[in-house]
Amino acid sequence: MGFLKRLADALFSTGDRTDPYGMHFYVQCDRCGAVVDARVDRRNDLSRQYGGDSTFIWRKGILDDRCFRPMQAEIHFDERYRVVSKDVTGGHFVTQEQYLQLKGE
Repeated sequence: MGFLKRLADALFSTGDRTDPYGMHFYVQCDRCGAVVDARVDRRNDLSRQYGGDSTFIWRKGILDDRCFRPMQAEIHFDERYRVVSKDVTGGHFVTQEQYLQLKGE
C-alpha cells in the first residue's frame, strides 16, 4: 500500500514538494530575455574535480523556450555543495524572486 500512496502523491500532489538533492539556478538569456530554471542534482550532475579551489563542477548547456540560443553555465562547488564560483555565457544569473517575477508567477 505504501508504494501506491507514494505514486498517487507524486502524480496528483498540488502542494510544494521538497527536493533534498536538487539545487536550482536561474538564468536569463541575454538575447531574448527568457528565463530558465536549471536544476542541478547533487547525486548525478556534478563531476569531481581534483586540485584547485573547488571539489565539484557542473557544466551545462541551457536552452530557453523562446529563441533557443544556447547558454553555457559552469558552477564550481566546495565539499559542502556551496558555490565557489559561477559563470554563464550568453546569459546571466538571476535570483529566484526575479525568475518568478519575470515568469509572471
